[in-house]
Amino acid sequence: MDSTMRQSSLDSVLRPDRVFSNLRADLLGAFDAIKAVTAYAGSTVLFREGHMARGVFLVCEGKVRLSVSSASGREMTVRVAGPGEVLGLSAVFSGSPYEVSAETLESSQVAMVTCNDLTGFLQQYPEVCLQVVRLLSYNLHAAYDLVRAVGLLRTRRRSPISH
Repeated sequence: MDSTMRQSSLDSVLRPDRVFSNLRADLLGAFDAIKAVTAYAGSTVLFREGHMARGVFLVCEGKVRLSVSSASGREMTVRVAGPGEVLGLSAVFSGSPYEVSAETLESSQVAMVTCNDLTGFLQQYPEVCLQVVRLLSYNLHAAYDLVRAVGLLRTRRRSPISH
């Protein structure tokens, strides 16, 4: 059962949304005014890979499985997101579909900010953009590290062992 509630009080939800947690009180209040926090049961799909982005999701409580799937329907878990993580940010800013699917693994509270609301917020408060850029940069470097690790692991496995 989903129960949506608009949260405008700074104290009503813990500040797990790290990107926005170090903002001044007035900016936090403005951010709280544009997010909708929803309680989800386990196994609820937040968004699907390939669907156009409708907003970003901030995990407040619980765990969310991020997965990719093949054309044949085979799924692979990419990672499990927890409190404080922002999901869907790169899809929102690139105007492209979500790269992964997101599904709650347990009862979870997740805040959602629509594409338009997030864009308007960042235009109104450009000082927040730097934190968003830092998060996107961090995610890009993590992806590079993963590709490097997987690529080097495959190379090592194919290399003959010499003594």
